[in-house]
Amino acid sequence: MFTGIITDIGTVRTAEQRGDLRLVIGCGYDLETVAIGASIACSGACLTVVEKGADWFAVDLSGETVARTAPGLWVVGGRLNLERALKVGDELGGHIVTGHVDGIGRLVSASADGDSTRLVIAAPVALAPALAAKGSITLDGISLTVNTVDDQPDGSVHFGLNIIPHTIVATTLNDLREGRAFNLEIDVLARYLDRMQSLRNRTM
Repeated sequence: MFTGIITDIGTVRTAEQRGDLRLVIGCGYDLETVAIGASIACSGACLTVVEKGADWFAVDLSGETVARTAPGLWVVGGRLNLERALKVGDELGGHIVTGHVDGIGRLVSASADGDSTRLVIAAPVALAPALAAKGSITLDGISLTVNTVDDQPDGSVHFGLNIIPHTIVATTLNDLREGRAFNLEIDVLARYLDRMQSLRNRTM
């Protein structure tokens, strides 16, 4: 379990395709305090530490994980938003995040809005019912608040976010090329409500 508050930016040092994809990720964490088997959210995907050194840890990504996450993340030189798992008693500064990616969004536009940056992200049809203004969304592991929702004719949705300067500096959101892909995780409550509604519709 996570909160969507990014505590470090890691860099993929090596990416080796074995049976699964083995990544070695450099970071600034004190790895003495990270156990083998611990969970670390890497740009929104909950991954398990399988090996570690003084300033790096290794994770294995299954084919399913690679297929369901944003393309271009898991390559040498790739920068990843990192968050260690929430401990009981820790401050919940963002919102409840599971580290399970629900879909892939793509950047439609980025523009200045005062000192902040206004992002518009396209989300797939499957996630449209779970997005609402003032609701929570996780973008590459970052807890953010949805400001606007604009339903599209094809059933997909464009949603707007305002990113303050601190978030730009403390995460990988300084890379805002048009069409960039992001890992999206909807609010956990929205996930269950969507499931309940779909079951209710089947019985009507």
